[in-house]
Amino acid sequence: MSSTSGQPQFRYTQTPSKVLHLRNLPWECTEEELVELCNPFGKIVNTKCNVGANRNQAFVEFADLNQAISMVSYYASSSEPAQVRGKTVYIQYSNRQEITNNKSSGDVAGNVLLVTIEGVEAGDVSIDVIHLVFSAFGFVHKIATFEKAAGFQALIQYTDSETASNARNALDGRSIPRYLLPEHVTSCHLRISFSAHTDLNIKFQSHRSRDYTNPYLPVNPSAIEGTLQPALGPDGKKKEPESNVLLASIENMQYAVTVDVLHKVFSTFGTVQKIAIFEKNGGMQALIQYPDVTTAAVAKESLEGHCIYEGGYCT
Repeated sequence: MSSTSGQPQFRYTQTPSKVLHLRNLPWECTEEELVELCNPFGKIVNTKCNVGANRNQAFVEFADLNQAISMVSYYASSSEPAQVRGKTVYIQYSNRQEITNNKSSGDVAGNVLLVTIEGVEAGDVSIDVIHLVFSAFGFVHKIATFEKAAGFQALIQYTDSETASNARNALDGRSIPRYLLPEHVTSCHLRISFSAHTDLNIKFQSHRSRDYTNPYLPVNPSAIEGTLQPALGPDGKKKEPESNVLLASIENMQYAVTVDVLHKVFSTFGTVQKIAIFEKNGGMQALIQYPDVTTAAVAKESLEGHCIYEGGYCT
């Protein structure tokens, strides 16, 4: 098969390998885009993105040789070329039989951890639970979660490699506390390595990603809708999961409510780390972050239904 640019999309003379070499990718193609392209053909065990002078090449390693052959065979016989963001991708077998990430092998200490949460699906473990567990070892700057063939994963950024190493040494192979998980999850283990990343690019706060250093980052509605699995209380009714981040909806807005006003109100119950204000459905809402769940729970219990100003204003 040949492309319109005259470049062959496949090189048939090479020995098959479970590692495929992809060319002509969009500049700085993401790992998630590679996985989406290759996932239908088998389990992906490793990727290496942004290779080459133009950062438009990548390697993808399948778990089995036949899976790589399946992908090459499919596109060799298909009238539609492999594409990412509308660009034709050229595929060939790699000369290597496995991917070696020279940037970071997973054992070279860095400030970002790659965490695989085994035994769960996306949605079973909320980003707030992940933050709660990992912030026990130091300030967590950013979290990004995603799904790969290896399972539900998260990238967790700390200030330095020492803090990340402490968290890894303490949590690798351990389980998330049972009371933080839905009842249907019977087993949940953490497999932790170091990531090659040093600074995660978080574009907005959502149920999949958080930047705890930037309270002014736009908030995606998914950050506050359906992010946590409901637990059941003793009466069998849904019990709201606890978190160190409160979502406050302010009603009957007769006076302006600013970050300073909210800080004054909520800091009565403990140190307020972050506040983010945004509008939703014509009303005002805010995310208020405390250092721990206990402080947030006390503040919620005390302020729920109360008014900021006398006369029933700004409830």
